[in-house]
Amino acid sequence: MEKLTGREKEKKTLEAAFASNRAELIAVYGRRRIGKTFLIRSVFEKSIVFEFTGAYNTKMPIQLGNFAKGLQKAMGSPAALAVPKTWSDAMSDLEKFLQPIVTKKRAVVFFDEFPWINSQKSNFLQAFDHFWNSWASKYPNLTVVICGSAASWMIQHIVHSKGGLHNRVTERMGLAPFSLNETELYLLSRSVKLDRYQLLQLYMVMGGVPHYLAGIQTGESSVQAIDRICFSPNGALTKEFDDLYASLFDQSTNHVAVVKLLSSSLKGLSRKEIISGSGMQSGGWMSKVLKELEESGFITSYIPFGKVTRDLIYRLTDEYSLFYLRFIDGKRSKGKGTWLSLYQKPTWNTWSGFAFEAVCLKHKEQIREALGLCSISVDESIWRHVPGKGKPGAQIDLLLDRSDHCMNLCEMKFSTTIYTITKKYSQELEQKKTVFTNPYSTKLIDKELTMDDLFAI
Repeated sequence: MEKLTGREKEKKTLEAAFASNRAELIAVYGRRRIGKTFLIRSVFEKSIVFEFTGAYNTKMPIQLGNFAKGLQKAMGSPAALAVPKTWSDAMSDLEKFLQPIVTKKRAVVFFDEFPWINSQKSNFLQAFDHFWNSWASKYPNLTVVICGSAASWMIQHIVHSKGGLHNRVTERMGLAPFSLNETELYLLSRSVKLDRYQLLQLYMVMGGVPHYLAGIQTGESSVQAIDRICFSPNGALTKEFDDLYASLFDQSTNHVAVVKLLSSSLKGLSRKEIISGSGMQSGGWMSKVLKELEESGFITSYIPFGKVTRDLIYRLTDEYSLFYLRFIDGKRSKGKGTWLSLYQKPTWNTWSGFAFEAVCLKHKEQIREALGLCSISVDESIWRHVPGKGKPGAQIDLLLDRSDHCMNLCEMKFSTTIYTITKKYSQELEQKKTVFTNPYSTKLIDKELTMDDLFAI
């Protein structure tokens, strides 16, 4: 089995849960291709006694048949097992299999793609609820791991369950994409040796999604890899977009509509602007879509400085979605060599600036570390000033409001060389400071960070 790279915090959390003196119910969730299954199998490889993976958009009889085959494999039985008629029967069969094992040693049961098992009218969730509460929770040697790509479903029905699983999850883990540091380590483990500028380019296109990064080949430049993976007819990311959203969300056309709208507004939109631009009605439906997109890691909400929750600004922060919608979706230029021709054209310059800003915002811990703010309480926000007619406006990419009565105003610029602050840009910065400090007088601290600061652990 391939060696696990990165995920040190997550690995320690899972190992600690396994070593506890109580029954553990661990919920792991995160977007598709993020490495959830690989993480669980890597940590618990020698202790998993039963594993079952739900099938997408599959009816209950077929799911139960797959379950019976999985149990047969776990038992090492040469003969096929009778297929249970209900999920209650299936859980009863699982209890009988586990009983002699968990009375003697630590054991892990792994349900992968858990939301997919709960097909319509299957009553699977109720059966699992009964399995955990009436039987599994009584055995200190038992660790049950449930995993799902539909993050919002996992949070709503498992983590924040109002039914039988209410407060039953002993450990919740939202698995995020790799950081830049983990991306660098992961590619090195696969003998892909690129400088950090090229790694940053790859991250701006694919994010830190291990499955996407796994397609990069030794000896390729970042430009060659992007061209092959995203633009060749059989490229892994040429058509990933539609499959990605359809597999995660019911009625995904609404989610895609919001994502496409946000992709056209680099600085983000308010809820009111999203409702107006998407044509969707206000109320619970929009709230549901925005919540699901954010919990799944596609968009990020920010409270502008000096504002309240109802003034949230939403931004598209999924690198692949932004890249796909800007350069692939509906474009005539496709096929081998497309990215080689698009690379460094004006559209690339516009996209790269925003994509780099999104990467920076995902590495706020590294920015705080580089600024020496780890021991200081900090509130993070953005700031936009919409001026009156004839007056200059301003926006601050990241504002760090510190508990020591100081603030850091962070401006993010993507450049292939050492960025030079010209007279014009200097005037722009001064204007931003002036507009901001007019209502918010405070001491301003100047410090320059570079790309390498984002690669810190």
